[in-house]
Amino acid sequence: MADESKASAEAPEEGFVQRFFGDLPTLVLAVAVALLIRTFFFQSFYVPSDSMFPTMLVGDHVFVNKLVYGLKLPFSDGRVLPLREPRRGEVIVFQLGRGPRNELRPADLWPDFQRDAFVKRLIAVPGDTVAVESGRIRLNGELLPLEETGETFTDASGNEFDIEIETLGDCRHRVLNLPGKADLDMPERTIKPGRYFFMGDNRDNSHDGRLFGTVRVEEMEGPAGLLYWSWDWSGGWLELLNPLTWIDNLVNHTRWSRKGRFRECFDPLAPLPPSPRSNAG
Repeated sequence: MADESKASAEAPEEGFVQRFFGDLPTLVLAVAVALLIRTFFFQSFYVPSDSMFPTMLVGDHVFVNKLVYGLKLPFSDGRVLPLREPRRGEVIVFQLGRGPRNELRPADLWPDFQRDAFVKRLIAVPGDTVAVESGRIRLNGELLPLEETGETFTDASGNEFDIEIETLGDCRHRVLNLPGKADLDMPERTIKPGRYFFMGDNRDNSHDGRLFGTVRVEEMEGPAGLLYWSWDWSGGWLELLNPLTWIDNLVNHTRWSRKGRFRECFDPLAPLPPSPRSNAG
C-alpha cells in the first residue's frame, strides 16, 4: 500500500492537451446532436420586422417544429413522413430567395438567390382562388369576415393602426389597418398545385405573396410554436458583451408577459384575449 500511494503521489498531473483530447469525443457528440436537432426537429426563429404586427412583435423568439410537414432529406428538396399538410391560418416560417437588389422571389424558381427566412400567415392552399380588394381578402369567391374592434396599435415610429379581427375558416386573428394608406390589392389568382399563398397580418406594411408570389411546402421550415423570449431591444450584438446591457434588457426591455403566449388563432366562439397596444409593450 505504501508503494502504491507513493507512485500515485509522484504521477504527473494530466495536462490541458490530454484533458482536451479526452473530452473531445463528448464535445463532438454534443455538437452533432445539437446540429441534428436543429436540422431535422426544432429551430429557433427571431422576428426581425413588423410585417406580422400585432400577432408577432419585433424581438419575438419562437421555436419552429420542423417535423410537421415532413423530414427534410439532406442535400435535396425531398421530404418524408409528413405529419400533415399546411393549414389555412397557420403562421409559418419559410425560405425565400433574396436577390442582389434586395428583391424577394420564390426560392425554387430563383435558385441562385441567397435564401432568407420569413414568417407570414398562410391564406390560400393549392386549388384556392384568392384576391385582395380594398384591403380585404376574397377567398374562393367569398370576402373573409372582418370586424372592427375600436382598438389601436402603435408601432415604434408612432404610426397608429386600427386593430381588426379577420376570420379565416376556423382561424380568428387580429390584423392591422393603417387609415389613409392606399391598400396593396391583388387581382384574383388560382393557387397552383403544390404551392401556397402567404400574407402578413400588418396588411399595409407587409412584403408578402401579393408581391413575391407563392411558396412550395419544400421551402417551409414549419409552423411557429412556443414563444420562448421577447424583447424590444435593438442594439448591436457587441453591446451584449457588457453585463450592464443584459441587466438593462432584463429590467427594461424584456416582454415577460409574452413568453409562452404565442397563439396564431383564437377560438371563434371565445372572447379575444387582450391585444398588445404597441411594439414597445
